[in-house]
Amino acid sequence: MAISLKWINDFVDITNEDKIELANKITKSGINVEKVTTTNIPNLVIGHILECSMHPDSDHLHVCQVDVGNATLQIVCGASNVRKDLKVIVALPGAILPGDFEIKKSTIRGVESNGMICALFELGLEEKIEETYNKGITELGSDAIVGENPLDYLGLNDTTYELDLNPNRTDCNNHLPFAYEVAAVLGKEVKEPDISFKEINEDVNDLVKLDVTTNNVSMYNLMIAKDVTIKESPDFIKQRLEVAGVRSINNVVDISNYVMLEYGQPLHFFDKDVVGDAIVVRMAQDGEKIITLDKEERDLTKDDIIISDGKTPLCVAGVMGGLNSGITDNTKNILIEAAIFNPYNIRYTSLRLNLRSEASLRLEKPLSYEYCLKALKRACHLLEKYADAKIVKGIVTYDKVDKKPKVVDVTLQDTNAILGMELTNQDIKNILTSLGFAYEYKNDTFKVTIPNRRQDIYLQKEDIIEEIGRLYGYDNIKPTLPKITTKKGEYRDNINFRKIISKRMRSLGFNELRTYTLIGEDEKDKYNYNFGTTIKLNRPMLKERSYVRQSLLSSLVDITKYNLNKKYNEVLLYEIANVYWEENDEYMEDTKLAFTLSGNYLMNTWNNNVYKMDFYFIKGIVENILDFLGLSNRYSLELSSNLPKEIHPKINSEIIVDNEHIGYFGKLHPSITKEDIYVCEISLTKLINHKTNDVKYQEINKYPVVEKDVAFIVDKDTPSIEIQKDIKRAAGKLLTEIKVFDIYTGDKIDKNKKSIAYNLTFEDNTRTLTEEEVMEKFNKIISKIIEKYHAELRDK
Repeated sequence: MAISLKWINDFVDITNEDKIELANKITKSGINVEKVTTTNIPNLVIGHILECSMHPDSDHLHVCQVDVGNATLQIVCGASNVRKDLKVIVALPGAILPGDFEIKKSTIRGVESNGMICALFELGLEEKIEETYNKGITELGSDAIVGENPLDYLGLNDTTYELDLNPNRTDCNNHLPFAYEVAAVLGKEVKEPDISFKEINEDVNDLVKLDVTTNNVSMYNLMIAKDVTIKESPDFIKQRLEVAGVRSINNVVDISNYVMLEYGQPLHFFDKDVVGDAIVVRMAQDGEKIITLDKEERDLTKDDIIISDGKTPLCVAGVMGGLNSGITDNTKNILIEAAIFNPYNIRYTSLRLNLRSEASLRLEKPLSYEYCLKALKRACHLLEKYADAKIVKGIVTYDKVDKKPKVVDVTLQDTNAILGMELTNQDIKNILTSLGFAYEYKNDTFKVTIPNRRQDIYLQKEDIIEEIGRLYGYDNIKPTLPKITTKKGEYRDNINFRKIISKRMRSLGFNELRTYTLIGEDEKDKYNYNFGTTIKLNRPMLKERSYVRQSLLSSLVDITKYNLNKKYNEVLLYEIANVYWEENDEYMEDTKLAFTLSGNYLMNTWNNNVYKMDFYFIKGIVENILDFLGLSNRYSLELSSNLPKEIHPKINSEIIVDNEHIGYFGKLHPSITKEDIYVCEISLTKLINHKTNDVKYQEINKYPVVEKDVAFIVDKDTPSIEIQKDIKRAAGKLLTEIKVFDIYTGDKIDKNKKSIAYNLTFEDNTRTLTEEEVMEKFNKIISKIIEKYHAELRDK
C-alpha cells in the first residue's frame, strides 16, 4: 500500500523536507522505503481559453487561444467539451506525460499547436474508463489562477512511499503510525487527527444492547450516527483513497475506509434500522450460512466469529459484512463497530473463505485498544462533518483488554554492550523523546513505558535497545574486533549424542534419510510403540499431512519397499528425528533412532556366496550400537508380545537397558510385506539417560584363556538369551564371553526340540586358571541348565 506524504503532512510538518532525502532517513531507521513516486509533472499550468473555433480541416477538432499566464498559446484540441472561457489543464511543450509521451510543438492538419489541453486520465491521475473518457478534458473552477500548478489547485500534487516492511512493523502501512516514524526521524511532534464531535441528547445504551458470548473478542465498541446523508465524498477523501488503491463508493463507506487507512483500525458500519436493537457477538455454528456483500453464500464453521442480531448472522467478523445489513443509498442511521478480535480466528476464516481484505489483513495482527476507541470517534467526527450525521451520546463497550502499562528497564551499559556503540545518557533521552516513549530516569536506569500503539514491542530490554539503535543509526557503529575469548566449537548434550549415533550408523553401512514429520490418516497408528494418542493438526494444508507422527518407521518402510522394487539388492536406511504424541492431555516428545534393512549384506560373485540380512544381523547391529555406547552387560534382548501389530510376533525382540524398555527390533509381519524387511526403533531420549563411565585403557590379558564348548537340547520355544543369563550366573566372574555358534533342528532330535551350541571363554587377569577350577564351573553350568530347562547334552 502507498503512503501519501500529503496525508502525513496533516500529522507532521514535512512541507519543506526533501522527499527523497526523507525516504533515505526513514530507510536507515529500519522502515524500508522501497519506492518513491510523485504525481508532479513539470510544465503543467492552469490555462484560460480565450477563443475557441472549429478547425478548418476537421469536423471535431477545435483551435483554441489559451492564456497560460505569461503567454497566449494556440492549441488544437479534440475534446467534445472544449469551449471559450473554460479554465483547463495545459501541458506545455517539454512536459512528459505517463508512457514517456513528450509534448512538442506540432502541426495538426495544417494548424500549429503549442501544447495539449488535458484530462486527468491522460496525466495518470484517473482511471481511463468510458465514463471519464466521455467527460473529455478536465474543467477547472472559475477560481483557478492562470499560470499556477493545476495539481496544486486540485489537491493532486502528492508524493507517495511504497514500503517493504518486516512482518512485525505492518502497522506502518497506516498513515498515523507511519507519521510517528517520520516524526521520530525528524525530531518533530505528531499532531493527531481531530476526534471531536457534538452529541445529541439520546443515550446509545437505550438504543442497542450488546452481548459477547465468545472469548475470541478482547474489545468491542458500538456508537450510533443518525440522520446521515448518503452522497459523494469530498475530493480530498476520494483522492487519498485512490492513492491507497481503494475505490470511492460514497461518503459513508469512504469514511470507514479512510479511518482504517489513517489509524490501522478497521471499522464496520451497519444499517441500524435493519439490524435492530440487539447485537450478539458469538462463534458460528458448523453449517451456518451467510450471504456476504459480494452476494456469495458462505458456509461457516465453529471457528468463525460472527456478528448477529441474536438470530441471523449480520457479518463475518473482521472479514466481510452481510448483504442484509450493509450501507445502502437509503441508509439513514448507522451502527458503528470498532473491535479487536482474536487474530488467529480472523486469519483462518479469511483464508478458508478466500476473503483477504485490507480489514482482515490488519485484524490478523495485534491492535491498539487506544486506536480502537480513537478510530471510532474519528469516524463520528468525519460523519458529522461530511455526512450531516447526528452522533448519539455514549459508547456501548465490551472490554477485556489488559491495560497494565508495559514498562521495561534499560541502562546505558546494556545499550552500549548490545549495540557496540558509545552512546550517552543524553543520546538515549533524545531518542526516547523522539520515539514518543515516556520514561523515568532514576538510579542510572531508564524505566521506559511502551506506548500501546507499538504492539510489536514486548517486555524485554532488547526491543527498546533495538529502537534506540535504529534511530541513532546503525551506520554509526564503528567497526571493531570482538573483545571476547574464543573457545573450541563443539556439539554438546543431546545434539552431540545424536551426532555420535549418526556417525556410528554410517560406519555400519547405513544411509541417512530425512522424511516428513506430518503423515496421513492411514499411517497415523502404524508402529505405535508409545501407546499414546496421535496428534491431529487443526488446519492441515493437505489431507496427506494432517497428523504428527509418533514413529519414524512408516516412512522408512515405504522407502525401503520402493528401493526393493527398484531391484536394489541391499538396503540399509536410518533416520534420527523427533516424534510427538498426546498422553493424559499433555503433548509428549521423543527423539528416536529408526533403521530398516533388507536384502544382501555381502555377495561374492565368483563362487555365488550370498549373505542375506536376517534377524540375527539386525540383532548384531543393535548390540554393536549398545556396546559402542559402553552399555555392555547392562542390556537384554527379549521376545515380546507387546509390540506394534506390524511386527512379527515370533521374530522380534524388545530392547531393555537397566530394566527400562527403550525400543524394539524385528521382522515385519507377512501381512505388511512379503519381503524380508527388518526394522528397529530406539528412544534416544531414554538411551542418553543411561550414563556410562569414560572408556579406560585396559591391558591385554597376559594369562591364557580356557575355552569350552557345550550344546544343549531344549524345547523349541526356549529363548537362548535366558539360557545365556543362567550360564553367566552359574559361572560367575571367571566366564568372560559366551558365543552361540550353532543352532540345529532336524531329524536327529525331536521335532519339538532344538540344539543350541555355546562357546564359553574363561579367564582371569591375575593368574593362570587350573583345569580343575574351570571344570568345576563348567559342570556347574551343565547341571544348572539341565535342571532348569529339562535339557539334554548333545554329543553329536
